[in-house]
Amino acid sequence: MYIRQAEEKDVSRIAEIMVYNNRVNFFPIFKDENYSFGELQVVSVANEYLQDRERLQNTFVYDNGLIRGFVQLSGPEIQKLYVDTFFQNQGIGASLINFAVEEKQCNFLWALEKNSGALRFYEKHGFHRTEEQILEEGTSEYLVKLKR
Repeated sequence: MYIRQAEEKDVSRIAEIMVYNNRVNFFPIFKDENYSFGELQVVSVANEYLQDRERLQNTFVYDNGLIRGFVQLSGPEIQKLYVDTFFQNQGIGASLINFAVEEKQCNFLWALEKNSGALRFYEKHGFHRTEEQILEEGTSEYLVKLKR
């Protein structure tokens, strides 16, 4: 298996994947230029991982010589799952979600209601929408809870 715990040397690649995916997937929904292209920067995201040891310890990367994606967990919750857009549809996301479920016993997550691609992906991998939803902090967009 190519999945391993993230290390300090990985944070720039993790940040790069996260920032690019956020811009591609969330900017069309939120349309917040100041956040997407101002606040959200690779260096600041990498520094957040370096400063938060628990976050780094709970992040696992798909690394087959190149980090192609990652999953961040918190107990039974999948907090983030990102695959570099250039390597999507190659089974990397499936490997990461299976790792989270089978190895770390994760059984729920929150996803942006308007992120239909993510919702389809999670449903394909055994998660289903619940009635629970919350507002994404500082926005008018909803997150929906999915469980296994």
